[in-house]
Amino acid sequence: MADGRVLAITGASSGIGAATARAAAKDGWRVVLAARSTDKLEELAEELGGADTALAVRCDVTSWDDQQALVAAALERFGALDAVLANAGFGAKRGFLEESVEHWKAMIDTNVYGAALSIRAALTHFREQNSGHMLITSSVAGRRTLPGSLYSATKWAATAMGHALRAEVAETDIKVTLIEPGMVDTPFFENRPEGALEPDDIARAVMFALSQPGHMDVNEILIRPIHQAG
Repeated sequence: MADGRVLAITGASSGIGAATARAAAKDGWRVVLAARSTDKLEELAEELGGADTALAVRCDVTSWDDQQALVAAALERFGALDAVLANAGFGAKRGFLEESVEHWKAMIDTNVYGAALSIRAALTHFREQNSGHMLITSSVAGRRTLPGSLYSATKWAATAMGHALRAEVAETDIKVTLIEPGMVDTPFFENRPEGALEPDDIARAVMFALSQPGHMDVNEILIRPIHQAG
């Protein structure tokens, strides 16, 4: 059990973020739920036990002010911040002639810049306490090149940030974990993909990383559906 440790999750209103919040609360964590829309967040916070267990915070991850406010809200409500899951992100159709350029920019801003801001917002606090756990949702697409996929490029960037952060904090007790799912049945897909993982599968992987002793840092967790070859 986590004994009341505090986990902040971006992209917490659905999919992997919401499933991780449920798993963490069940394991004794207090959770700070962040997303751009608060309706689902507030419902989830109530489901998880209300004010003593969960806090809903509106956060556009591409806003530095919002990211700083998220960390401040966690510290104000719970007096601690022990881990952050930088999970907010979305995809695009494959093909460099697909999607609008505006969609591309929004995806890059969220998947790359947003993850970097999550790191920056938490890192000052983690350094001050010489502890903390930064988890970043990357993807199988961040380990292999997918034809025509700018989304894949954003996840390569997320993977690189995880390794870069780990190298930066190597002399501290701060942990860094990359979570790299294969195909997951989340709102990312318009139609349910056959044989996909469930968000709960990824949540269990996050909880595995969070549950390890202080001397052990789980660097990467790559998770594919059993029949996904690549």
